[in-house]
Amino acid sequence: MLDSIKSLARQYAADIVQTRRHLHAHPELSFQEHNTARFVADQLKAIGITPQEGVADTGLVALIEGNKSNSSSPSKVVGLRADMDALPIHEANNVSYKSTVEGVMHACGHDAHTASLLGVARILHVLRDQFDGTVKLVFQPGEEKAPGGASMMIREGVLENPAPVSMLGQHVAPNIPVGKIGFREGMYMASTDEIYMTVRGKGGHAAMPDNLVDPVLIASHIIVALQQIISRNRPPASPSVLSFGRFIADGVTNVIPNEVTIQGTFRCMNEEWREEGKKRMVKLAEGIAEAMGGSCEFTIVHGYPFLKNHPELTRRVRAQAVEYMGAENVVDLDLWMAGEDFAFYSQVVDSCFYRLGTRNEARGIISGVHTPTFDIDEAALETGAGLMSWLAVRELATE
Repeated sequence: MLDSIKSLARQYAADIVQTRRHLHAHPELSFQEHNTARFVADQLKAIGITPQEGVADTGLVALIEGNKSNSSSPSKVVGLRADMDALPIHEANNVSYKSTVEGVMHACGHDAHTASLLGVARILHVLRDQFDGTVKLVFQPGEEKAPGGASMMIREGVLENPAPVSMLGQHVAPNIPVGKIGFREGMYMASTDEIYMTVRGKGGHAAMPDNLVDPVLIASHIIVALQQIISRNRPPASPSVLSFGRFIADGVTNVIPNEVTIQGTFRCMNEEWREEGKKRMVKLAEGIAEAMGGSCEFTIVHGYPFLKNHPELTRRVRAQAVEYMGAENVVDLDLWMAGEDFAFYSQVVDSCFYRLGTRNEARGIISGVHTPTFDIDEAALETGAGLMSWLAVRELATE
């Protein structure tokens, strides 16, 4: 089976590259992936697979049934996920497949994820008489935007009828050389919550601060004080980040405004601490503002949970990757405080989210995700499709 999968991945590599280039040239933002969904559906139908369309509006689900056994007992199901949305970024690459949509770009590799999963569909459809069980292909919208397409697909039953015993997902990694794969057991990526504050006071002439309630000063105290929640209240073994990227005080040199708006993000890897930390932030911010004569409207947009890779599943999948790639091409990952809505699956079913190396320094392919010059070494697509096919059939064969 291993040799057959590698051979088919090699045979379909050029087609997978062309699929990725089409998707890259025609990106669509989160929950607007209508053309992408139609394209994916057409590709699946051309293979001989009829997908369920319109899941969470622009998502698709497809099943590949193994035919090796004629047993009437329920078959094991493994889910494979790819996300399809792009980002509001203007592409700066000068390539033949450059985005044709002004201000929209596949800057996070979701085009590669979708193309790879379509490659998996090709490979496993050909080999369906050589394995038992069911592979559930999940083409998901809206990974980049809350509430996350994963949460919506779960609500619409993507983890039911049939229910997968495990979910696998892969993500491009521009910090890992092409041809290598990365894994991490346990907690891997952070929960993501958005923070919005409006600090109100009484503005006026900057030369007469005694007649004012300075919201700039209040907001500054709040931002500094909130960091003590991370340093003094956080459980030491629970990684957390609190960052503020937007602070607007729309005054001038001699005018203090009536209000200040602030935006930031809170990230951690412990759901109990996550809720406790947010309660403490609200209480502290409101208390400081009141003590200084102002007020603080503190809003938290609840985002993705933290992503946890099931230890036993991840150890097993890592060993299967070594079988496919060789031990020298399988690396260990560090914690990553970025967020990913695959975390919703990981909170419900045994899951493993791993990284697909796409970096090629010799060719200048070194830019990080979410940047205008992000690209991948497309040799990774053969690896992505072949390895995921192998992991799926090996998982189906695991007792």
